[in-house]
Amino acid sequence: MDRTLLLAHPKYIFDVDGTLTPSRGEIDKKFAVWFSKFCESHECYLVTGSDKPKTLEQVGPVIYNRAKNVYQCGGNEKWQGDTLLHTNDIELSYQLKKDLCSALEESKFKHKTGKGHIEIRSGLINFSILGRPASSMTRDLYVKHDQFTNERQTICQDLSWDHDKYQFSVAGETGIDITYQGMTKAQILNNFSDADKIYFFGDKTGFGGNDHEIANAVIDRGKNNKAFTIDGWQHTWNILKQLG
Repeated sequence: MDRTLLLAHPKYIFDVDGTLTPSRGEIDKKFAVWFSKFCESHECYLVTGSDKPKTLEQVGPVIYNRAKNVYQCGGNEKWQGDTLLHTNDIELSYQLKKDLCSALEESKFKHKTGKGHIEIRSGLINFSILGRPASSMTRDLYVKHDQFTNERQTICQDLSWDHDKYQFSVAGETGIDITYQGMTKAQILNNFSDADKIYFFGDKTGFGGNDHEIANAVIDRGKNNKAFTIDGWQHTWNILKQLG
């Protein structure tokens, strides 16, 4: 086949939370059937801040294995099915841990779980004022709290002043992702050639969000590349139907 024809087809890169699924939730069943077929006929990649077990829980093994690669932990793990191809490490410094605990203590949010506030993954630290074991009702309460106070963005800005080797970004509905500088989702673009046409889909593409760097990097690649700012998995589905 003519290589120019192959290059004419975009490579699709999808965030997961808020883009293919509800935040921290499972993919809609009807969308899952449709999207799994889409992955059969299109070259698809997933990139998420979550680890592999959580992503499998969200999208299921069929979609996971039909994706050409899945980039976990903000791109710091690269998977092809059950094979781990690459991983990065990160160290939580004593001072950063102390400052995260201070931010947790100073937060005015009253329904903290007391568990899962700091989670170290491959190349990524996830911080949550709420705590990972929270119920959906408590998560909704924190979403409203954060929308009113802009707490997560403020924490990111404050921590960045004192920890310049780390990068802080708002992630999902309740979390903060912490990586070493330059080790955000945008790093996965090093796995693609300059000739590749890329369509990226993510819900946190605004400044301070964990899709911001990769969205901008995709746009900077040239006019044939696109970055879609998504408002829920239904929005993603509608765009994909239009693109064919």
